[in-house]
Amino acid sequence: MKFALFTGMSGTTWDEVLAFWQHCDRTGWDAACVTDHFMPNTADRVGDTLECWTALAALAARTERLRVGTIVSGNTYRHPALLAKMAANVDIISGGRLICGMGAGWQENEHRAYGMDFYTTRERLERLDEACRVLKALWTEARANYKGRFYRLDDAPLMPKAVQKPHPELMIGGGGEKVTLRIAAQHADHWNVWGGPETLTHKGRILDEHCAKVGRDPKRRQGRSGAHPAVLHEAHGGRRGEGPRHGAGRQREPDPRQARQAPGRRGGHALHPHVPAPHRSARRARSVHERDRARVPLLAPDQPAGAAVAR
Repeated sequence: MKFALFTGMSGTTWDEVLAFWQHCDRTGWDAACVTDHFMPNTADRVGDTLECWTALAALAARTERLRVGTIVSGNTYRHPALLAKMAANVDIISGGRLICGMGAGWQENEHRAYGMDFYTTRERLERLDEACRVLKALWTEARANYKGRFYRLDDAPLMPKAVQKPHPELMIGGGGEKVTLRIAAQHADHWNVWGGPETLTHKGRILDEHCAKVGRDPKRRQGRSGAHPAVLHEAHGGRRGEGPRHGAGRQREPDPRQARQAPGRRGGHALHPHVPAPHRSARRARSVHERDRARVPLLAPDQPAGAAVAR
């Protein structure tokens, strides 16, 4: 089992995010990802929001061990050929540590605000499937050619290539059982979805069925799942809405390595605690009840920048 977290990029500052990621890099976390939005998803749409890929490139240069990624990058925001180039560059900067997380895109008000086409749900998913093919073609072929409904490549080079071979790890985000999980089965090294143990078990079984249909061994995927801390907390005795802010006292900094099972790059379920913003989560990080601590390890480091506690 490997442990990762993600950082919301709204309502924070570059200095706070950098300090938090460098702390995670030092303290045993396996991976960290950033969200991909241009504005807060609020009625007034007001608030500082750091851009995903430029921030990730800088974080890749300022960390040493942590795998770095996006959770997830909206396909509707950038042409996949451009994103393929950006991702390859971040993989080079990081020395081969990138997890390129991709999703169909969902925040409609953001698209409207910036004049981006939102498309239908069906078209966004069809575009995501084609985008995965464009990414892999550019990452792996000397000259890529592709002719799809939405995207085309004509003898297109991408140099230099990424460090990871055959290509950077690709993660698909989403839980749609008929289409999104099929796309994940076809293309993904990782899969991310919101939910607790029951959701992950159910959707994981469907993902395995899709893998069988496309001839992929599900055991060869590197990892799966993401879980919102409030949902995990509920699954282990808390009430809905009782996230990491409940409880009292502070814990010594835990080592995620002590909670691992089935080590190794292949297989396992990775929990992705949500870190809305380092300065806010510092006030919310709390220890858990004694009865829970024995059953579910405390996953988030406790330090000034703070992290939400995955329960």
